[in-house]
Amino acid sequence: MRRLYLRIYLAVLASLAAFALAAGLLWRAFGEDGPWSQAYEMAATLAQNALPPAGAPKTEQQAALEKLAANLRADVALFAPDRSPLAAVGAPLPAPETGRERGGWIHRWSGPAWAVRLPDGRWLEARAPRGHRNAPYGLFLVLALLALAVGVGAYPVVRRLTSRLERLQAGVESLAAGELSARVKVEGSDEVARLAGSFNRAAGRIEELVGAHKSMLANASHELRTPLARIRMAVELMKENADPKRKTELEQDIAELDALIGEILLASRLDALKGLEIDERVDLLALAAEECARYDAATLDGQPVTVRGDPRLLRRMIRNLLENAKRHGAPPIEVRVSRAENGAQIVVCDRGPGVPEAERERVFEPFHRSGARQGAGLGLALVRQIARRHGGEARCAPQSGQGSCFIVVVPR
Repeated sequence: MRRLYLRIYLAVLASLAAFALAAGLLWRAFGEDGPWSQAYEMAATLAQNALPPAGAPKTEQQAALEKLAANLRADVALFAPDRSPLAAVGAPLPAPETGRERGGWIHRWSGPAWAVRLPDGRWLEARAPRGHRNAPYGLFLVLALLALAVGVGAYPVVRRLTSRLERLQAGVESLAAGELSARVKVEGSDEVARLAGSFNRAAGRIEELVGAHKSMLANASHELRTPLARIRMAVELMKENADPKRKTELEQDIAELDALIGEILLASRLDALKGLEIDERVDLLALAAEECARYDAATLDGQPVTVRGDPRLLRRMIRNLLENAKRHGAPPIEVRVSRAENGAQIVVCDRGPGVPEAERERVFEPFHRSGARQGAGLGLALVRQIARRHGGEARCAPQSGQGSCFIVVVPR
């Protein structure tokens, strides 16, 4: 069957049909018109044959009842058609209800009993010994066990149908987490199986497109290096009488383009790598001091903090933070390195126009342009990417007065 909803629907119908059939058979066996009813009639006839006539003296009926109930270890009572007591063996029993016309089980606080009406109108009532008084509840016990059996039997069917959905959900979550090689096993030929096949094809296509994009990006970046080198050489070979201002602007454009290509290459390499290429102990304060020495307007304060990571990536992260503060902020640039809970914290603050609250997350997007900070690169995007690669996080926070602070936390 290839329709999942039909399988679930038929499984429910089959469970209900099994329960109804079993309940019907039990009712037929134990109901008023079932074999038990015939057994009551047979027992009534046999009892009347063993007892004296209804008009016999009570002493004679008492003696016959004692003989009939011998070795039964039960409470037995005989009542006249008008339900007056005639004889009794054992503990006394109350007469059957006035409105009762047929034999059957009688439920009382003192314990269940059963009564049969003899063909001559008399009533014979008996109550089982104290250790056997749960007999009338056997039907309810059987029904409960039957319902439990149906529930237990239906569970594997439903579980098998839903377990594939859970595996499919796990595959979707793995793909959403960035594991492009995530696939799920195709089982069966129903809607879930077709959905699993569609997911595998979509995941394969996504992996193929992302791989092609990364490859194209890396190749394009490398290819751009060659004309850049030729342009740089041509600028160097320019005649001495060339316009110095134009030459300076051209050199600046080349440097920015070269830096952008470097950022693209680094971003693509970080996307392609699963972990860190280098994992060693790094003194963040020393690393920040080396980078701050490149900027006259940067002041450093803090304490030595050692973390494990890639020193090249951590250096690039600090450099990008300083470049961002220099380009979009105003001096002085303040850098602080301190210990944080279970890690280290790097804070780079500037006195620029600041970042609006609505833009504090978007500034970490590649090539994002905001009104206050005009940027067209990957600097801050790489900062967050490197921080997360080391198990940390980067965020932008306002500074008291004017300016912004970029905070990076790296676990130890």
